[in-house]
Amino acid sequence: MAAPRRIGARLVASLNQQPSRCANPKQRFHVPTIRPLSTLPKRSQQAQPTTSTSNPPQPAHTPKPSPTEATANAAAVHNNLTPTSDSDPLRSLDNPSPILEPDSTQTDWTRSFSGLSSTPFTPEQASILMESIPFDDIEIKPDGIIYLPEIKYRRILNRAFGPGGWGLAPRGETIVTGKQVTREYGLVCMGRLVSVARGEQVYFDPEGVPMATEGCKSNALMRCCKDLGVASELWDPRFIKRFMAEMGREIVVEHQTTRKRRRHFMRKDDEVKFPFKEVQGGVGGGQQGGGGGAYRKTGS
Repeated sequence: MAAPRRIGARLVASLNQQPSRCANPKQRFHVPTIRPLSTLPKRSQQAQPTTSTSNPPQPAHTPKPSPTEATANAAAVHNNLTPTSDSDPLRSLDNPSPILEPDSTQTDWTRSFSGLSSTPFTPEQASILMESIPFDDIEIKPDGIIYLPEIKYRRILNRAFGPGGWGLAPRGETIVTGKQVTREYGLVCMGRLVSVARGEQVYFDPEGVPMATEGCKSNALMRCCKDLGVASELWDPRFIKRFMAEMGREIVVEHQTTRKRRRHFMRKDDEVKFPFKEVQGGVGGGQQGGGGGAYRKTGS
């Protein structure tokens, strides 16, 4: 009977203690966090495959060309890589004077040298081309370089061959760099090539590229005319010294805004233009400066 009594006493004591635990209303009970359980093994959870390799994608089937199509393709590739006069006369290296069309006599001057040094011009034409340049036609740049304006080269060619009897044929694409435009031209007179030269022109603004392209063409014309003897005295050092002594003068000019001074070459019959003005007491007289050497460097 002692054992049942002890059990009953413990039960009564525990019931008496339960109200004292809930007497404090601010007491909170701890609720354990329930985590979801996975039925997969741990190794399967760590390494889960992203794609299935049971059915790999099959490559698309490309039909093979027939023997006739394969032969035609091989012939076309061979024809493109091996130019001949039969396939493309413009790309043939054996034809010195390619034409634009089979039934046309027009020459492709981008590659042809047709008529070069074949026949001299008539004495009348040679006299016009090689006549001396009047002093009134020659200009002086501020750095002392003498030159003939490009329009006067065209006038001489028009007198010798007539308008339409000569022309400049481009022999390459226009190359535009960050500061310069250049292109190669060929001078064609009376239907035959006379000279080939590359023109160049500097520009300072992208909007000035069209004007620089025209200046490049004029520069090439001036260089081509050297082979015809036009204005050849401009490259003669003796002529340059005599011209500068008779027609040129060296002065000192001042910029009216920045007040910077520098040497300035000009013709005796010209006047200083704005924004420069002549400084009294500067260097004067006809100075035979280094204009000729500089001109040959830029004009060659």
